Amino acid sequence: MIRPMKLRTLFPLAAFGLALVVACSVVWTVTRERGVEALRKGAAARLERNVGTLKSTLDRYEYLPYLLALHPDVQNVLASPDAESVDRANRYLEDVNAHARATVTYIVRADGRCIAASNWRTPSSFIGEDYRFRPYFVDARNGGIGRFFGIGTISREPGYYISQPVYRDHALVGVAVVKLNLEWFQHADESEPMLVADDHGVIFLSSNPAWKYRTLAPIPAATLDAIRDVRQYAREALLPLPINIAARLAGDAQIVHIGERPLAPAYLATHRHLDAPAWQFVSVAPMANVERDAANAATITAFGLISACLLLVYLRMRRIRTVEMARSRALLQQAYAQLNARVEARTADLSAANAQLTREVAERTRAEHELRATQNELIQASKLAALGQMAAGITHELNQPLTALRSFSDNTRVLLERGRLDAATENLSAIASLTERMGRITNQLKLFVGKARPMMTDASLQAVLRNALAVLEVRLGGVRFEATSDLAPASAEIERPAASPLDCVPPELRVHGESLRLEQVVINVVGNALDALAGRADPRIALDVRADAASVRLTIEDNGPGIDDDALTHLFEPFFTTKEMGAGLGLGLAISSSILRECGGALDAGNVSTGGARFAITLRRSDFDKRMNS
Repeated sequence: MIRPMKLRTLFPLAAFGLALVVACSVVWTVTRERGVEALRKGAAARLERNVGTLKSTLDRYEYLPYLLALHPDVQNVLASPDAESVDRANRYLEDVNAHARATVTYIVRADGRCIAASNWRTPSSFIGEDYRFRPYFVDARNGGIGRFFGIGTISREPGYYISQPVYRDHALVGVAVVKLNLEWFQHADESEPMLVADDHGVIFLSSNPAWKYRTLAPIPAATLDAIRDVRQYAREALLPLPINIAARLAGDAQIVHIGERPLAPAYLATHRHLDAPAWQFVSVAPMANVERDAANAATITAFGLISACLLLVYLRMRRIRTVEMARSRALLQQAYAQLNARVEARTADLSAANAQLTREVAERTRAEHELRATQNELIQASKLAALGQMAAGITHELNQPLTALRSFSDNTRVLLERGRLDAATENLSAIASLTERMGRITNQLKLFVGKARPMMTDASLQAVLRNALAVLEVRLGGVRFEATSDLAPASAEIERPAASPLDCVPPELRVHGESLRLEQVVINVVGNALDALAGRADPRIALDVRADAASVRLTIEDNGPGIDDDALTHLFEPFFTTKEMGAGLGLGLAISSSILRECGGALDAGNVSTGGARFAITLRRSDFDKRMNS
């Protein structure tokens, strides 16, 4: 009798224990997989952002050695290195290096000896040093672009080297080199560890100092000797970083353990490769939070199942006790049988209601957890959408200055070939101004991801029109441009845009707004008009300026095909465009409208009755604001 009772008791306990273990294992596994996937997506997004930041920085300096190679002072010092030409070259390199914010800029002769450098005033000057063993010098001497990261042989400071060959009369006479300090990048994103390795797997940038100048895998002895021959990493031992791969995931991600200990910390490693330079980016996200969340979920599940089991046992014991009491009362007093039956029925109803209430509480708790998880996913999706819109906006806004940079560069090359150094210097100044403008544009594009506080500044309308039309000068070459105004009796009909607004707009007319943003608006509107005039035999653009005491209205008309009625309703929406695929992103008018709203102005669009499109820009006069405040 005792043994069957023990078996009947042990079997349910064993079944419950097995079910508890299975349930906790499933919950732990599912929670951990979801956490790993969310961590992988977040790490991939941050990695793409960091890679884009570093790539844009490297691309910005990619053409600086090429421009240095074309300068007369550089070519003269390589052709005849007398004291006067060396001094001019040193001062020119010092000025360029300061404005470009590079680390060092220097010129190397074809035999590998440095002849001029921007740090010529310092005790650690590169002048006189031999660099023929450096790979970036060898690549440039062979006619290519040199890209190399290493520790400096003189300064002992790590940096990224970009080099270009210098030709004179179609013969290679030297190499122009720019060195950049990239130490800032390893501290750019402190949210999770980040490292960058070269094509040999040597880690040269890392937010964890202990990982720097370690290798992702053992390096062959021949490769190690080649690295030491070019003194790429000075006397660093280049020992392998202890990495053990625990699992491989989708999207080139891995779960790894980094460290010598048996229970080394776990990380989610996400990889990203670059082609030029051939670098490998690795985002190393700690797995501690994921493991803790999975353990917490399993613990909560265990407590929930145990609580539910105890509740069921309690209800069963209570029911048994109620039945026994009813039977006892039936034996003692038959008269109370009906009353005992009612009590028993009522007790059963209360038990059912209690069980129903428990289920409803559990269901509402689960629904609340799912709602919070959904909200977190929506917040993350919103952040990613904002980053994508920012990237698209930067691509669109930099298109016009890049076109102008190409035109000025081609023109400068022609002027240098003709010996017109003064005109070439003016073009180089314009290129520097456009480069600064591109940097300021990227800071202004935050209007799409957050509401920035407007700057209380004003600008000369004549200067705004002059700068905007100067950017579009090449495209306006074959267009008939007319400018009229009610502010001056003269009107201008010109062939070059640089003088068109000056005859009809007084220099003292100032409007409310920052000059660069207003130039962006004019460039976008006039640029769209030029796109609409492509292929026409008699292209024409008319600019009309009207002013009253409080505002200024600029009307820009063209004789193109005009705007469809359906397109007018969506014209200022982001990413809406009527151009062919790849010809536009649909962000220009949306950004222009946002800029004008912040300045207190407006942008309207319509069609001309005789054909073509009309855009009206309304701006507040700054002198009106001053009169009202006084």
